[in-house]
Amino acid sequence: MINKIIGGILLSIGTTIGAGVLALPMATAGGGFLHSIGLFIFAWLIMTFGAFYILEVNLWLPEHNNMISMAKATLGKGGQLFTWIIYLLLFYTLLSAYIAGGSDLVTQLFKALHLIIPQWLGGLIFVIVFGTIVHTGIRTVDRTNRLLMTIKLTAFVLLIVLVSPHVDLSRLYQGQPRLLSGALMVVVTAFGYATIIPSLRTYFNSQVNALRWMIAIGSATTLFCFLLWNFVVQGSVDRLHLMQMASSPHAVSELTTSLSLTGAASIASIAHLFTIICVTTAFLAVSLSLWDFLADGMKVNKQKQIGRWQVTITCLLPPFLIVVFWPGIFVKAIAYAGVICLVLLMFLPGLMAWSGRYVKRMAGGYQVWGGRGVLAIEIIISAVLTVYGLIEVLK
Repeated sequence: MINKIIGGILLSIGTTIGAGVLALPMATAGGGFLHSIGLFIFAWLIMTFGAFYILEVNLWLPEHNNMISMAKATLGKGGQLFTWIIYLLLFYTLLSAYIAGGSDLVTQLFKALHLIIPQWLGGLIFVIVFGTIVHTGIRTVDRTNRLLMTIKLTAFVLLIVLVSPHVDLSRLYQGQPRLLSGALMVVVTAFGYATIIPSLRTYFNSQVNALRWMIAIGSATTLFCFLLWNFVVQGSVDRLHLMQMASSPHAVSELTTSLSLTGAASIASIAHLFTIICVTTAFLAVSLSLWDFLADGMKVNKQKQIGRWQVTITCLLPPFLIVVFWPGIFVKAIAYAGVICLVLLMFLPGLMAWSGRYVKRMAGGYQVWGGRGVLAIEIIISAVLTVYGLIEVLK
């Protein structure tokens, strides 16, 4: 079980310390490092509560049930339909961002080999290679993710160590708090790992304590890493340059290049490795969550290959097509995903928990701390933030 807990923690960290972490320094550059600390802690707190509510509701149902079944059981057919729409919007948006980042990295890799390929082909290669891993199931994803996470965390530590001497502390005091208003949705998305909880619940054989530890340790580790990453990047790269990257179709490779220019020659290869694995681990975890969600909603027999291929194509083809027609979508897609994240991972879990506990009386076993009061506050905060986020991303 300890081995599975470690794997679960690495999967949750792999989901969060993924492509989203690359966008954080760009999105929060306007406000600066010091002003963004409170924003990170706030986003971590509210998204962690949402994760525990998802766990609570999922435990009311048999294993192999995902958000669709949870919504139907607690909110009825209307809630089920709404969850279908929101879930697909979130995951297709996230996968569009990750495929865009992967496409950028693949084309840069071919360019380094003196081969020029179009952006869409880079995305197709990325989807085929890593989509095949997702198609084979959670055990293969878990094993692949453990290997990649080991490399990624090693690269992360090396980057921190190598870039830290080049941090200019005066840069950390720059920025204006009002410019963080548009960064909230990107930061929220970065903590949006909770969609993988139903898949992990099955993998953990409903061991509640193991799942609770996985959520707590995984989210706390992620918060620490995010703050450390922002410290290093914003302290070593010009703030205005980071702000300009946010709208670039080559945001990921430009960030890598900027880190490479900070001094040590070894930083370049480590930075490239780190960004590639960040995008890959996020893609694997999010694709796995969407795959299980679609299999649940489509009532597909996972043991039959034709059913598995139907789910895989439905999972990966739409976001790939989005990237083909909108290649510069990386940071913007993550911001849009933040709004959807609030609805799916905060607002809906709160409503499900309220309905299951106090309306349908189906609650039993594990219950999130706080009772009615904390649950009501969670629902209200998520509703207010969703409206705020919509206003910001539509500006």
